[in-house]
Amino acid sequence: MPMFESKPNPTTAPFWALKRVVLGLALLGFTQLTSAQPAELQDANRLLKAGQAQQALDRANGFLNAKPKDAVGRFIKGLAQSELGRTNDAIATFQSLTEDFPELPEPYNNLAVLYSSKGQFEKARVALELAIQTHPSYATAHENLGDIYAKLASQAYDKALQLDKSNNAAATKLNLVKDLFSTSPRALTAPRANVATATTPVTAVASAATKASTPPAATPPAAPAPTAKSAASTPAAAAATAPAPAPATTTIPAADPKQDVLAAVTRWARAWSSRNADGYLAAYSKSFDPEGSQSRAAWAAARRERVTTPKRINVEVIEPSVQIVSSNEVRVVFRQNYASDTLNAKSRKTLVLVREDGEWKISRERSG
Repeated sequence: MPMFESKPNPTTAPFWALKRVVLGLALLGFTQLTSAQPAELQDANRLLKAGQAQQALDRANGFLNAKPKDAVGRFIKGLAQSELGRTNDAIATFQSLTEDFPELPEPYNNLAVLYSSKGQFEKARVALELAIQTHPSYATAHENLGDIYAKLASQAYDKALQLDKSNNAAATKLNLVKDLFSTSPRALTAPRANVATATTPVTAVASAATKASTPPAATPPAAPAPTAKSAASTPAAAAATAPAPAPATTTIPAADPKQDVLAAVTRWARAWSSRNADGYLAAYSKSFDPEGSQSRAAWAAARRERVTTPKRINVEVIEPSVQIVSSNEVRVVFRQNYASDTLNAKSRKTLVLVREDGEWKISRERSG
């Protein structure tokens, strides 16, 4: 859920990210307010963009000591608090902005992003609808609202399946929502090979692939054209001797294995976030060997407790990079944000996955 479009730092559920807005990107409501910013706020904005969130917060607070009601200063303060992981403080800052400046859509949008990061999707929905109410052409808020509705839908479908495991319609709908976000470029930003877009007809792709891979055939000598008399007198013979049309062929481009890998990592993070211990452990290969002297059974018991004990968990997979080691082994490196009601932690994570029974499973795991 990147606050800066050029510096992604998602803070929502692992399989999507809502868009936040940053000062200086032609904000709708702040266009007039930012036209002549004081030097202190310009410095704070520059520090924030440079990744120096604490310095930006200090500078914004210094400015607000003299002008506590300034909307731009408070907006920068909320951005800095969010970047520092002070979610509750940032929520309070943006909430107060919506109360004092209800006509500004950006604080509502960023408030929705923060609510989403805490799993409070109904609050996020209300905030986004207020953002759209203040500015009906606010495209970012419309897109984020669509993501929130999809999240709420997935929760409802999942609940329906828990109550009735034979509900195939709910299972199909849930898979559609999951597939939509497991391939979202904002959720998983590993480099992807160029593929046909969704609007490119499959037949066109097949034709292009066939032309590229098949050498041109030799042109047979042209047969003499039949005379009008012979054509009219022997239609059956002409039909019998006419060459049969070549059977239509379809060439389907090979699937990108990286997308299957990223989907497997997404399912792993999603199971962890939903405190689904069985789904989480099922993401690991039968050959998985825990680091250290811990046995597989002891490791599984410890992980099960870690997954089920917290009341709330949110695991984010940020900027995953996939390296193909072989046809049956890949390495995925990413930044992991873990947040629960008892712990917040950020780390660098490396997963090695192997193909097992047609699926990608984690065989090795390392943090740091």
